[in-house]
Amino acid sequence: MPLPSPKTRAQWLELLDKQPLPVTPQALQQVTRALGDSRRSLRDIGEIMQRTPTLALCIMREANRSASALGEPCAHLETALSRLGLERSAQLISRQPTLPIEQIPRQLRQILLISQHAAQQANGLFAGRLARLWQEINWGSILFLAPLWPLVAAHPEFFDEWEQRVLLNGEQACKVEKQLLGVSLPSLCLALAEHWRLPEWIIQAYRLLLTDRRLLVRALHIARDNEHPLQQQQCLDQDNNLSRWLTHPANSVLLANAIALSAHHCWSGSHSLRWQQLTGLYLQASIGELQQQIHQQAAVSARRCDTEQLWHPAQALLWPWDAVHLRPNVASAPAKTDAQQWRLLCAQLLQSPSAFSNTMQLSSCAIQALQAAGIQRLLLLRIDQKQSALKVQELAGLPAEAADITLLPLQSQVLRSLLAKPGQLHLTPANIAQFSALLPGPLKALFAGENLLLRSVANEGRVVMLLVADINGQPLSETQLKIFGKTAQCIDRALTSFANRAG
Repeated sequence: MPLPSPKTRAQWLELLDKQPLPVTPQALQQVTRALGDSRRSLRDIGEIMQRTPTLALCIMREANRSASALGEPCAHLETALSRLGLERSAQLISRQPTLPIEQIPRQLRQILLISQHAAQQANGLFAGRLARLWQEINWGSILFLAPLWPLVAAHPEFFDEWEQRVLLNGEQACKVEKQLLGVSLPSLCLALAEHWRLPEWIIQAYRLLLTDRRLLVRALHIARDNEHPLQQQQCLDQDNNLSRWLTHPANSVLLANAIALSAHHCWSGSHSLRWQQLTGLYLQASIGELQQQIHQQAAVSARRCDTEQLWHPAQALLWPWDAVHLRPNVASAPAKTDAQQWRLLCAQLLQSPSAFSNTMQLSSCAIQALQAAGIQRLLLLRIDQKQSALKVQELAGLPAEAADITLLPLQSQVLRSLLAKPGQLHLTPANIAQFSALLPGPLKALFAGENLLLRSVANEGRVVMLLVADINGQPLSETQLKIFGKTAQCIDRALTSFANRAG
C-alpha cells in the first residue's frame, strides 16, 4: 500500500535531506574519541567510522556542502576529514542524534549491514587490482545506498514491503516503487546523491541505471556466456563503446552493491547469478573462481560486522544452495470472532474481587479477550516506575523479537499524550500522514499499514499500560471498534479490581 508521504521527487528530496539518522551512544563515543586522538591517522579514523556508516555520510555531506560550487566533491572520507578539520568534524559528529540500538529500526540497521557487506566485496574483489583507487572503491561502495538510509529511517515498513514484493514475489521494482513512493527509487537516489554531492562514481552508477540501461543490458547479455571467455572478448572488441565503459573503475561500486543486495535474497537466484556473471566479465574470471572469492568476502564481512538480530548472507552459505531466508508474510486472513469466548473472558476480567493472582495472568486474559474479538496483532506495553520507558508485557500475532523492544515516550508526542491521560488514537489513511512522523520507528516497523489503534490502559484514571492493536493493517469496522472499546474498558476495570484486591 502507498506510504503516507510525499509523492514527488522534490518533496521527497526535501523530506529525506532533513531526516535524522540515529546512531548508538557507544558508536558516537568511539568515533568522537578517535577524532580527538592525535596518535591516530586519518586512515585509522576512517576504519573506525566505517563501522558506523551514517557518521561517515554526515562528514561527507558537510564537507561537500561547504565546498565552493566549483569545488571538486570529496571522493572519500580522508579528503572530507582533511577539508573540514578534525575539530570541526568532532563538533559535527557530537550533534548527531543517538538512540539505544533496540530503538534504531531494524530495517535501517539491515540496510547499513548490506552497505558494509558491499564495501567488503568491493575491497576483496577490486581494491587489490586497483590499489591506487582503493579509497574511492571503498567509500563509493559503502555510500552507494546512502540515499536509501533516510528513507528507511523514516519509513522502515518500506524496506519490508520492498523485500517481500520485489525480492520474494518477483514483482517489477519500478512498479512497486512508483506505487509506494510515487517516484522510481533510482531517480530519487540520484537526486539525493547529486544534492549531497556524493562521490562521482556513485552518481555515475545511478545515471547508468536510469539512462544507460541499454549499455548495461548489452554487457549482461555478453556476460551470460561465461564459459567461453574468448567469444566474450571478441564481442567486446566489436563494441568499443561497451568495452571502454566495462573497464571503468567506477563500475566496481555498482557491482559490489549489486552482489551484496542480491545475496541478501539468496545466492542462487537469477539476479545474483546475473551480477556475478557481469562481475566475472569485468574481472575476466570464471564463475567458479569468482563465487569462491565472493563467498570468502561474505564470511569476512560477517565476522567484522555487528549482525545481532540482522541477516547476513554468509549464514546461508551453510544452508542448501537453493535456500532462501525470506519468508512470505502471512496473508491477511479475515478477522475471526468468537463471541462466546469473548463474553467468557470479559466476564473473567470484570469479576470482583479479582480472580487473578498477578498482572501477567490479567494481561494474558486481556490479550485472549481481544483475540476472541477479532483483533489479530496486539502489543501490550507497561510503563516503568520512572515513567520513562515502555516495555512489552504481552504480545500476539507479532514476531518473537518484538518482545525485546522498548519505547521511549520522551521521543514521541503521541506516546506522551496517551500516557498523560487515558485516551485512544485510531489511525486511518485519512490521518496517518499527520501522526506517522510522531510514532516511534520500531512501532511503525511492527505495524506496517495505515490502520492502527493505540489506547491507554488506566487504573482509576492513571495510565499504567499502552495497548497497540490492528487487524493485519486492514480497516476496522464500526462494530470492531465498539467491541475493541468495550474490551479495553473491561481491562481498565480488571486492573482497578486487581489493585484493590492487592491492597
